[in-house]
Amino acid sequence: MNLDVLLDDYLSHVAVERGYSPHTVAAYRSDLVELIAFAEVRSSTEATTLDLPLLRDWLFSATERGLARSSIARRAASARGFTAWLTRRGTLEADPGVRLKAPRAQRTLPRVVTEQAVADALAGLAGRAATGEPVEVRDAAIVELLYASALRVSELVGLDLDDVDRRRRIVRVLGKGSKERMVPYGAPAARALDRYLDAARPAMLAAAAARAADGIAPSGRTGETPRAVEPADAAATRAVFLGVKGGRLGVRSVYRLVAALLSEIPGTGPSGPHAFRHSAATHLLDGGADLRAVQEFLGHASLGTTQIYTHVSSERLKQSYRTAHPRA
Repeated sequence: MNLDVLLDDYLSHVAVERGYSPHTVAAYRSDLVELIAFAEVRSSTEATTLDLPLLRDWLFSATERGLARSSIARRAASARGFTAWLTRRGTLEADPGVRLKAPRAQRTLPRVVTEQAVADALAGLAGRAATGEPVEVRDAAIVELLYASALRVSELVGLDLDDVDRRRRIVRVLGKGSKERMVPYGAPAARALDRYLDAARPAMLAAAAARAADGIAPSGRTGETPRAVEPADAAATRAVFLGVKGGRLGVRSVYRLVAALLSEIPGTGPSGPHAFRHSAATHLLDGGADLRAVQEFLGHASLGTTQIYTHVSSERLKQSYRTAHPRA
């Protein structure tokens, strides 16, 4: 069967039956379209021509182009998944991907913000939220919940009102692979979230509705000409966190918020929302939390993924030792 047809079937399989996220499916598509194009250059348009030498040559060509080890490792994983599926359905007699190896991706320790720096950042947000301005109240609730529950940014923006149990202080999260988990949050996050849900969120909805009735969108800059706007989708207003137009807040908006906040905190590494997830996990382990409990808290399928935070804790211990011990 033609590779292009098989690719469409495979992507439908991983999206529907395996429950992979749209981002993962898009990454698979990009890698495998490139593999098929490479095979076609060699006049290989049938699945049976996907053998180990071709797969190795494809990875080698990526190496020659100077791609990072992490990119090559991802391509190898995409190819292995595809050939394993082809073998299971009987298109290939043997799986060539089993013997396909790629350079191990270079693993860097995640950025971790100190407990004091997190406390200072949250205090700053609370101070701005004290004015009662709805967006500032929302932003404080966002960061409090990101840190309190170690949520992925996609999980945060995907929250609906029915997912929040305010009495028990638990959020129901739909994580990777459409896996659901219940995650607790603490008293400071509860106060920030309650204030947002009780006052700021209704104010944002009312303001968005008023603007929609007038046909005017909020301008992003002083002096900018207002734009015509459509009312927010009624389904989108079930979202916990709203944008200024009344619809579900987007991932990029949360990235901008957190990047601006973390830019004021010294340190290297990425400055996205994941920094609060990394920090929460590390602080839990530093405080004596069980590794498997942290695994469940984060929603990791493998304990090995969670173990990177033990390395972060070890590195912090070594740094403190080198700094403070007289015989270090």
